[in-house]
Amino acid sequence: MFCGEYVQGTIFPAPNFNPVMDAQMLGGALQGFDCNKDMLIDILTQRSNGQRQMIAGAYQSMYGRDLITDLKEQLSSHFKEVMVGLMYPPPSYDAHELWHAMKGAGTDENCLIEILASRTNGEIFQMKEAYCLQYSNNLQEDIYSETSGHFRDTLMNLVQGTREEGYADPVMAAQDAMVLWEACQQKTGEHKTMLQMILCNKSYPQLWLVFQEFQNISGQNIVDAINDCYDGYFQELLAAIVRCVQDKATYFAYKLYRAIHDFGFHNKTVIRILIARSEIDLMTIRKRYKERFGKSLFHDIKNFASGHYEKALLAICAGDVEDY
Repeated sequence: MFCGEYVQGTIFPAPNFNPVMDAQMLGGALQGFDCNKDMLIDILTQRSNGQRQMIAGAYQSMYGRDLITDLKEQLSSHFKEVMVGLMYPPPSYDAHELWHAMKGAGTDENCLIEILASRTNGEIFQMKEAYCLQYSNNLQEDIYSETSGHFRDTLMNLVQGTREEGYADPVMAAQDAMVLWEACQQKTGEHKTMLQMILCNKSYPQLWLVFQEFQNISGQNIVDAINDCYDGYFQELLAAIVRCVQDKATYFAYKLYRAIHDFGFHNKTVIRILIARSEIDLMTIRKRYKERFGKSLFHDIKNFASGHYEKALLAICAGDVEDY
């Protein structure tokens, strides 16, 4: 985050909130042959996650049915993914995304990288608990069995959720920067291990100093050095950790831009970032996106998505006419 800057989401608790009335409206919207998708968007994107949990409780009491189940049955395609995704508490949503990234034929390494490189210790702890509750599986064990090599070692380190918090030590930063520089020169297994240990365990303020020292020693930006020295998912994960330390909102803006432009609108990534960051820093991500890429996120989503799916994404973005 840029020093002293206040990050902001796009979704806030609705004033004059009435979960019983919302549950009633949703019940009406989901009845019948043709459900009222506009009503679903108007309610679910305009309430905070905590409020949505209260609506789900009221819905269960009123109809004796689970709201997520009803949404899954009545909706389809990407619009369903958005509406259902909004209903998960944040740790459960992360757990849901990680589970689906690993189950089945292939593994979605990009999803593992994006979530584990960007979450705080507290978020990782809650995500592991949610994963265990929802899937009766251990997240660490699943990651271990679905990945390999130094990529796996780094993910296993991140999922411990034991990054140091707080302080920065300039003397230690200079030493760590030398280790990183050597690791980019020599690339032995031992150096890769030292590299990932520093990036996964040191606090964000400490790593800020380390990256400055690295630039002084090598004359090169740490992300460029990692990209030059390493390849594959290991390189992508290391670069993601560094970008998150430097500025998380910029990292997500970059991920969104790539998902929209380089991968032909990669729906899963766009949906996941918008939902996961909506109450944390999505407004800041939108700002970075515009500064960095010239066009607004609102504009790019409008260009690529359509129908109620587009409307739902734009509502989460909280875009306005000026953004177009």
